[in-house]
Amino acid sequence: MSETRRQALFADLVFNQDGQIAEVVYIGAVPHYAVLDGDFLRHVEALQVDGEVVRVLQERFSQMSDVVADSAIQMLGHEGLFTRASIKHAIEHMDRLLEPGMVNVDEFRTALWMSKFRAIVDRHGDVVKVELPGLELPED
Repeated sequence: MSETRRQALFADLVFNQDGQIAEVVYIGAVPHYAVLDGDFLRHVEALQVDGEVVRVLQERFSQMSDVVADSAIQMLGHEGLFTRASIKHAIEHMDRLLEPGMVNVDEFRTALWMSKFRAIVDRHGDVVKVELPGLELPED
């Protein structure tokens, strides 16, 4: 039996509020982000942080779904019969990224890194800000 090992989806892309990277450590087989808080490392389960980041991204993509779809279609070079619907479906089901084996994690992280993506968390691992150039929304 082959079981896909859970990975931290946003490894090397999560930072504390001082701009220091939150390293990924495993406690048993469970990935955690080690968030530096002064001289103390706080270990937050990666699934908690990853889930919150995915929800923020999904919310932003949903609010801009027409723009995202148009951009993706432009990158693909053509619009097929189901292209726009497929893109919107992917946005609606973005939470499936959290399921082990649903995405090539290394390729996903590389694409985010190249786009200058950063997730900023507080010392408890709560997402304070998600930086993704081009997807900025007015702050409340």
